[in-house]
Amino acid sequence: MSKTAMVQARMEPGLKEEAEQILAEVGLTPTEAIRLFYRQVSLHGGLPFDVRTPKAETRAAIADTRSSKRLRTFKRAFALSRVAGA
Repeated sequence: MSKTAMVQARMEPGLKEEAEQILAEVGLTPTEAIRLFYRQVSLHGGLPFDVRTPKAETRAAIADTRSSKRLRTFKRAFALSRVAGA
């Protein structure tokens, strides 16, 4: 089967760069990742993951993070592990 069909998409440059960096880390090219996604859509008969509106608590946490409100930072990973109870 020849691979002659083409898919084009527009997206924010930052999102593209970030995603392609992650894909490279797992050994996938953007084309392979798109092909994998399409294969999963075909096999599942829809999206291979749930698409839902986040709950109010999740939306609030996302908004806080984006605005840096109540965002905790740590100088060392050890400080984080003490907070997490590890």
